[in-house]
Amino acid sequence: MKKKGLETWLYSSLGVAAMFVIILVINAIASRAKTRVDLTAERAYTLSPGTRAILAKLDTPVQIRFYCTRGDNRMPVMLKTYAQQIEDLLGEYRQASKGQIEVQKLDPVPDSDAEDSAKLDGIEGQQVQLGGEPFYLGLSVSMLDQKEALPFLAPNRERLLEYDISRAVSRVMTADKPVVGVMSPLPYGGQPMNPMMARMGQRGQEPWVVFGELKRDFSVQQIEMTAEAIPDEVKVLVVIHPKEISDAALYAIDQFVLRGGKLIAFLDPLSVLDRGAQQGPMGMNMGSASSLEKLLTAWGLKFENTKVIADLDFVGRSRDGRQPAVLALNEKALNREDILTADANNLFFVFAGGFSGTPTAGLTQTVLLHTSKNSQFVDGMSAQFGGEKIIQDFSSSNTEHALAVRLAGKFKTAFPEGKPKPAPAADEKKDEKKPEPPAAESLKESKQDSAVVLIGDSDLIQDQIAVQEMANPFGGGQRMVMPANGNLAFVQGAIEQLAGDSNLIAVRSRASRERQFTVVKEMQAKAESAYQSKIKSLETSLAEAQTKLNELQRSKADQGGQKFILSPEQQQEIANFRAKEREVKVQLKDERKKLRADIDSLENRIKWLNIALMPVLVAAAGVGLAVLRHKRRAAR
Repeated sequence: MKKKGLETWLYSSLGVAAMFVIILVINAIASRAKTRVDLTAERAYTLSPGTRAILAKLDTPVQIRFYCTRGDNRMPVMLKTYAQQIEDLLGEYRQASKGQIEVQKLDPVPDSDAEDSAKLDGIEGQQVQLGGEPFYLGLSVSMLDQKEALPFLAPNRERLLEYDISRAVSRVMTADKPVVGVMSPLPYGGQPMNPMMARMGQRGQEPWVVFGELKRDFSVQQIEMTAEAIPDEVKVLVVIHPKEISDAALYAIDQFVLRGGKLIAFLDPLSVLDRGAQQGPMGMNMGSASSLEKLLTAWGLKFENTKVIADLDFVGRSRDGRQPAVLALNEKALNREDILTADANNLFFVFAGGFSGTPTAGLTQTVLLHTSKNSQFVDGMSAQFGGEKIIQDFSSSNTEHALAVRLAGKFKTAFPEGKPKPAPAADEKKDEKKPEPPAAESLKESKQDSAVVLIGDSDLIQDQIAVQEMANPFGGGQRMVMPANGNLAFVQGAIEQLAGDSNLIAVRSRASRERQFTVVKEMQAKAESAYQSKIKSLETSLAEAQTKLNELQRSKADQGGQKFILSPEQQQEIANFRAKEREVKVQLKDERKKLRADIDSLENRIKWLNIALMPVLVAAAGVGLAVLRHKRRAAR
């Protein structure tokens, strides 16, 4: 009996020891091969395929120095968890690079070698309070003699963290930055402070955020709207709202595309953010239109630059409320088969125009963004005065209109007769003939494939639409902004794609976190459609009653020249029409209330369903599991 008890004890001890050894081995293996279980729909917390593609091209070791203050009292509490997230992400970079990335962690204690190294690498210390010790949270990426610094990894750029690191790695892999030219009459580079306006407390205009972001990735050249040639070193030309562009500038763009240059053009039927546009009643900005009509015609396309697109399936919001001409585009508006828009989302277009037509021989067209079929063109001027009128009078075209397209292939010139002659100067005599310089050879067709991206809105990249400014939690005058939507990711992705590095596109698209209630919007559109006909019928009846009433009041004039003296019968008829007018107004008011109540009720149901569904499911699963265990125990 004692022998059996000893064997049992011995086997149990050996089993526990074996299990302990197995656990140690599993932990050792797991610590070397870290992995994450990411259950987010967009895989926001694991490395994207774009980052992995960049790391796969590494053939030279890259060093990442991560500067993070470790002291208990020096690092703000709210940043400690974020710092750990950064460290975990860097671990994934090291693992995915297969040994090509070395991560060095440094604690820049005041007056230490690590602090001197941080300053040499361009890492900026931050202060929580004036006079306090600075803390550090930044990193430096270096390869050979190339170095890129991320001075401060702000927590409000968490969604851009992977992109910032991947961009830094990509930058140190390339010695020379591609040259991007920007041509626009708008002040994208900012405007200096006017001394007179400064006395009134106003400040100059900051450069657009998209312009600052481009300067981080590319060598940016500003091209004047009067330019007669695009410099040869420019690889990608960005044209923003080319209103009243001259034939000479059009010719320069034409020849640039024919010699293999890439073009991105932001056209607009109504640029409401153009400060130089004509002022209307009560100081209202009437907006301005732009197009590249001569070039588009040569390429077989047409751009509607007199009307804007309204869409009831992608209704956005303006300061005045819901506005169908402001488009909040979700995944249903995007071409998921194209790399540029495969991961894009949450785009915001303001009074955009549409493209139509068939490309000429030699060109292929890819529609990148489009409206739903529940859309139509509306007058731009009328659209600015509010969206409710558009909704009431809406008549669907049952057509998907292209909002952004890409043309690729061999382009033909829009100037078959060569460079356009300049207009004669005002003081030049008609009979006076000046010797003309010999004309340079004009290209008639591109010898190699090129690409052009056309976008039907220019307001989408301006700061008022694309970003939201945030207060700096650590003080100082540094401006802090975050993407308000996916516009910047889409635009910068398009430029990166044409400039040659397309791997960053998938990484950048994670910056936009907002998700739209697409099902809610579809149900709203159906509800509005059901009420719309009745509301319109009541409005028509009201207008007829008011017209008849006005006619009766003008119909009677007595012989003595006195007007508006009506017979008792006419007075009774007027009273009847006024009663009908009041009744119709009450009915109309009730119908609009019902519409708003239905939409509000729908939104509330969806929100409560999203909020309460998961806890209810978890509770139900717990109760079900408890009941199942109770039955099993009772069965024993």
